[in-house]
Amino acid sequence: MLNIADALHRWCREERPFALATVVDVTGSAPLPIGTSVAVDEDGNAVGSISGGCVEGAVYELCRQVLHDRGTPQRAWFGYSDDDAFAVGLTCGGELDVLVQHVDPATQPHLGAALAEAVQGRPAAVAQVVDGSLGGAMLSVLGDSWIADSMLGDGPTGRAVADRAGAQLRTGRTALLALGGDADTCPEKLSVLVHAAATRPRLLIFGAIDFAAALAQAGRFLGHHVTVCDARPVFATEARFPHADEVVVDWPHRYLARTAVDARTAVCVLTHDAKFDIPLLRLALDLPVGYIGAMGSRRTHGERLRRLREVGVTERQLARLRSPIGLDLGARTPEETAISITAEIIAHANQSTGLPLTRVGGPIHRVSGAVSETVRQGRGTVSGTC
Repeated sequence: MLNIADALHRWCREERPFALATVVDVTGSAPLPIGTSVAVDEDGNAVGSISGGCVEGAVYELCRQVLHDRGTPQRAWFGYSDDDAFAVGLTCGGELDVLVQHVDPATQPHLGAALAEAVQGRPAAVAQVVDGSLGGAMLSVLGDSWIADSMLGDGPTGRAVADRAGAQLRTGRTALLALGGDADTCPEKLSVLVHAAATRPRLLIFGAIDFAAALAQAGRFLGHHVTVCDARPVFATEARFPHADEVVVDWPHRYLARTAVDARTAVCVLTHDAKFDIPLLRLALDLPVGYIGAMGSRRTHGERLRRLREVGVTERQLARLRSPIGLDLGARTPEETAISITAEIIAHANQSTGLPLTRVGGPIHRVSGAVSETVRQGRGTVSGTC
């Protein structure tokens, strides 16, 4: 639902009831990931897309039906059929499992509060129970507190869902989770989709050079909070880096030591100057950041490794270093190099190969994280094929 957070936030403020259709599972190649939603209000207004156009008409009609009935949420399955390639379904060859439910913001005010946080770029999570007797129940996590629908409540089950939703929020990734089966915490086995609206991941660029300006623009476009840092005030100026969220004048290692980082943070060292690089990389390789890359030729890289070993960096730590930075795209200009670097960051974050799709088998779009068999069971009676 975060793909339409702005519209849903507005509808919640207006206490406008709507039907929400959400992709809760994906098999094979599908155009959009789990958590993507379409919403339809009582006047027939629709926002969002879950398939890039393949099944939107069928989903729209299901939403209208759920709005009319105001009853039990429905599950719809859309797959591919070679016999009828242009019927309702996915011509891309994937399969979608969709939950369609009625939402009344007047009785679920916590949803509007969570969406307000997401729209403002602050962390929040919304958990949807996908199946079982609690199917359609929702719970929101805001900061250290959580609020649930009345049917989920604040008992052991609500607390179990809130704990998992809070943990998922810390990862910053929307995911389908299986939990329950424990009589003391959550007696019923549940599948729960957690929509995680985390703060933007950080991109820390060290070295105020032309390549940094292009990388800042690419990082901003991809949704990162971009910081450019350099010890030289004549180069580290906001005028030279208009796409950066902040420009810092400080020694790189000193700034890195005092700023907040996490597992989604990408550190890009573009200075290729030992007096900056070595203390900076020595610290970065000891921090729980997601990506560390350094610019330079292979000769520079070899010399850099020698110096890092001399100051005590272990081989295990050095294995984390992406240098020379970026994927092999034949990049030469700052803009091309920025694409090379951000492509490697994306591939690393998604544990992908970075190889051409023509050389990689299996689904093009993969679901992040393992989904247990209990999550994949229980598809509803409403289905479509293509």
